[in-house]
Amino acid sequence: MKSLAAIVFIFLLSFTASAQTDSEEKKLSLNSGSIDNQFEYVIKKSSGWRDERGQQYKVIKINWLYELRAHTIDSLNAVHKNLSDTQGKVSTQNNEIEDLKSSLTKTQTDLENTNNEKNNMSLFGLQMSKTGYNMLMWSIIGALLALLIFFIYKFNNSNVVTKQAKLALSEMEEEFEEHRKVALEREQKVRRQLQDEINKQKDSKKTKP
Repeated sequence: MKSLAAIVFIFLLSFTASAQTDSEEKKLSLNSGSIDNQFEYVIKKSSGWRDERGQQYKVIKINWLYELRAHTIDSLNAVHKNLSDTQGKVSTQNNEIEDLKSSLTKTQTDLENTNNEKNNMSLFGLQMSKTGYNMLMWSIIGALLALLIFFIYKFNNSNVVTKQAKLALSEMEEEFEEHRKVALEREQKVRRQLQDEINKQKDSKKTKP
């Protein structure tokens, strides 16, 4: 019974190994699968022999070699094409990265210029900080305000002087008018006296024989 069981176990093991080998061989093909599987197919399907020195050789069908070479060349061409496509994509991505770097640099420069323009003011072509610009503007406003107050003060003084001058002129005109009236009265009085004297002289001549 033990011997029978051992024989059955060995038979099942051999059958399983044979089934696995057959399954693996069925997976191998010269027209499908990877290049490695195709080489494996050719090696396993080729007949072998040994020379008198025991060196093992494989006899491979020539058409298998042609097909295997064609498949290998196709695979290499596909690899080269994929490599070329990959290199093209890498080159394109590098160009895009360079463009993005250039755009980022330009954006950073524009941002710096914007911040500088935001924080600085231009006056007569000169860049000034906002603090300096505000101080200069307030200094100019203060100077103009001081000049305005000074001119108002001078104008008020001039107005007072003008009023005083007008008042003095008016008084002088009144005095002149009064003096003119007095002078006119004196002149009229002198003329009357002179006329009276002339009349007296005439009367005295008439009374003389």
